Amino acid sequence: MITSEVIRTPRLDLLPLRVEHAEEMAEVLSDPALHTFIGGAPDTPEALRSRYQRMTAGAPDPAVTWLNWVIRLRDEACLTGTVQATVRPSNQDTVAEVAWVVGSRWQGRGIATEAARGLVDWLGHQPVHAVIAHIHPDHRASAAVAAAAGLSPTDEWHDGEARWRRVVTA
Repeated sequence: MITSEVIRTPRLDLLPLRVEHAEEMAEVLSDPALHTFIGGAPDTPEALRSRYQRMTAGAPDPAVTWLNWVIRLRDEACLTGTVQATVRPSNQDTVAEVAWVVGSRWQGRGIATEAARGLVDWLGHQPVHAVIAHIHPDHRASAAVAAAAGLSPTDEWHDGEARWRRVVTA
C-alpha cells in the first residue's frame, strides 16, 4: 500500500494532508474563480475540515488509495494549494489519477508545475504503471501543467474533460 510522505522540490514541500490544514487552506482556496472549471464554490473552514477528515480517513474501497498533500512554499512559509493522487487497479495495471490546485494569489509562479512534477516523479518510484489527469478543454494553464509533468493528451474523454496520460517506467 502506498502512503503519503513529504515530497521536496526546489521551492516546495508537499506535506501529507492533515485536518489541521483546513483553516489556512480555506483562505488559500477562497477565490470563486478557482471553481470555474471544476464547479462548486469555496468551502468554509468548517466544511473543509469535515472534508479533510473524510479524505484522511481513506477511501471506502480498500482497493483504492487516496493520497493528498498541501503545497507549502518554503520561502514564504505558507500553504499555496494542493495536489492529490487516487491510486486504483485498472485492468492489470495500477493507475494514479492526479489533480492540483493553486490559490489565485500564487498562480503564475510555476508552483502548480513544480508540485505536479514532484508528485508525478514520486509516483514513478511507487507501484504505479500510469499517471492520468482529466483536464477541461478550455483550461490552458492546467494543460500546460500536465504537459510539464510529462503527461500527454489522449483521445479519451471523461465527464467532458480530456484524459492526459503518462506511462511510468520505474
